[in-house]
Amino acid sequence: MDDSPFEQRLLADLLAERDYLVSSAYNGRQGYEVAASARPDLILLDVRMPYMDGYAACRLLKANPDTQDIPVIFVSGADAEDERVFGLSVGAVDFVTKPFSGPELAARIQVHLSLMRRAAAPAPAGRSDDAEPDMVLVNAARRLIDDDLANVPSLDDIAEQVGTYREKLSLLFRERMGTTVFAYIRDQRLERGARLLRDTDIDVQGIALMVGFNNAGNFATAFRERVGVPPSAYRKASMDGNSA
Repeated sequence: MDDSPFEQRLLADLLAERDYLVSSAYNGRQGYEVAASARPDLILLDVRMPYMDGYAACRLLKANPDTQDIPVIFVSGADAEDERVFGLSVGAVDFVTKPFSGPELAARIQVHLSLMRRAAAPAPAGRSDDAEPDMVLVNAARRLIDDDLANVPSLDDIAEQVGTYREKLSLLFRERMGTTVFAYIRDQRLERGARLLRDTDIDVQGIALMVGFNNAGNFATAFRERVGVPPSAYRKASMDGNSA
């Protein structure tokens, strides 16, 4: 997937020389749809593309059960270290910067194809409900939220980073999850907080900050409203239960 016809032709020629069958797309949205339909063995993905950038497309690919195991290699002029690290964090197996060496890129492609085939499992029969386009968006947003509850982006940014807009994402959460995006975030923060109270000895202030509350008081109030007891009492009851 690349929005530059010249870059696409360069890559297509390189791959054709090695007898690979190539499908092309000119933006992230189109590329995601082509991949979801064709299910290629490997995806080359640029970062900066119109309509949907490469990071958003990669998130959707990794949220769709039909495409989540396809290796994604970013081939991009975005060569800053933080951009490369971010590309790997959203699910890519490799990041090659432009201008690239043809033989090196071909070698990387071959390595990842070999690894993918070695680890391949039989494909599940039928189509998973999670592969339905609306659920892919919802699951991509959920993964983005769950990955860093302490620093959840704004609703506009969440929507943009999964290739949609806030009104559609809000509607899909209500329809598919039976809740709002904000309520989902709050539920996940409290659930993660409860798990940390049970499984660690981190103090309540530390847990509050880790799951995205500004202070221990706000966390304790929200926790008591949800669970019925304050965090300290919940932790004590959990410890008593484990020692019984």
